Amino acid sequence: MFRKCITLFFLTALMMPATLMAQKINKKSIKTVTITTGIQDREYWCNLLYKMASPVIFNLANSTLKKNMPVEKAPGYGLNAAKVTYLEAVGRTMAGVAPWLALPDDDTKEGKQRKELRLALLKGIANAVDPNNPDYLNFTSESQPIVDAAYMAQAFLRAPKALWEPLDSLTKQRIAKEFISLRTRTGAYNNWLLFAGINEAFLWSIGEHPDPARIQFAQKKINEWYVGDGWYSDGPTFSMDYYNSYVIQPMLIDFNKILLDKKRISKDEYDVSLKRIIRFSEFLERIIAPDGTYPAFGRSITYRTGAFQALAQTALMEKLPDQISPAQVRCALSAVMHRMYDECNNFDSSGWLVLGFCGHQPMIADVYTSTGSLYMATLGFLPLGLPADNKFWTDPAAEWTAKKAWKSEPFKKDYHVEY
Repeated sequence: MFRKCITLFFLTALMMPATLMAQKINKKSIKTVTITTGIQDREYWCNLLYKMASPVIFNLANSTLKKNMPVEKAPGYGLNAAKVTYLEAVGRTMAGVAPWLALPDDDTKEGKQRKELRLALLKGIANAVDPNNPDYLNFTSESQPIVDAAYMAQAFLRAPKALWEPLDSLTKQRIAKEFISLRTRTGAYNNWLLFAGINEAFLWSIGEHPDPARIQFAQKKINEWYVGDGWYSDGPTFSMDYYNSYVIQPMLIDFNKILLDKKRISKDEYDVSLKRIIRFSEFLERIIAPDGTYPAFGRSITYRTGAFQALAQTALMEKLPDQISPAQVRCALSAVMHRMYDECNNFDSSGWLVLGFCGHQPMIADVYTSTGSLYMATLGFLPLGLPADNKFWTDPAAEWTAKKAWKSEPFKKDYHVEY
């Protein structure tokens, strides 16, 4: 079944080109491809992430998130949106912006954007766990908060000096209390085990006593669900979708880093999970078509650029496969962002993300998806955590694998790996 799914995956990717040779080409409709520098790419990424994250962060800082955030729900939506959607927006946005906000302040436009967001987010985090604040977020009821607390935990783990250490002691105590309250509930028998595990790992990292059973269950079951060639099954049954990138691979590597630091796992065990995310990132780089499109299949495609979190995380860690250069990843992801956010109307008039993939398409949203869910899209921006003088940003533009392949240029053959 897994091999059949992978075959379908590649066939879908190969059918991506939109213009068939038999069609008559209107030359006026052909866009000139502009080769940008890394400086230009970075400026574009910064402005786009700032635009995406601003409504969530600034409203939370001003205690107006619940007042101002629209709550659009998928047809057949099955959760209690008022109790879950706001934490979804906050946790997911935090996880996406954390590496960028961890960079030191400077006097550039970007530096000012980062500082403004960071200071607002620190204020907003305090509001989020203050029971007397209008934007006090729900951790204590419903199952969904297990998920989005996990993204908040991941943000603290990605940027402890920027987002955790500056918080006052009362706010830290309140956060720990909210995370401990999550133990009263369980979730689905799939990637949700990892959410519970990383919540406990975060508590451990800040000096709290973790629940060892939740950590061990996540650790053991996720490893048991590895199916090969860099892919994990999301639970006992394999699903052909982007959950290896939305959740499993990036969260597992961050989870395992805490376990390694706490001597709960060996360096060899950590390295296995690292090899697997590196291998998986090869698939993500290859599915980006020459025009920046990628296959819209599987659950939760409304998470948009969150589909590339694993590739983005591998780039952030500077652990890309040897044959994939940082510049080609930068250019490939930039192409995706331009295609998705310049050519699709994915924001409403107030700057909030709308339900859809390319524009407003509520019919494709899953029954657990509301406005807050969409901020998984920020997870594709993790390489902004690399400073502007890193080769990811300074190397000349480079073509990615699909672009080389469709131009009849040499490119690396791909083979199954054993680990």
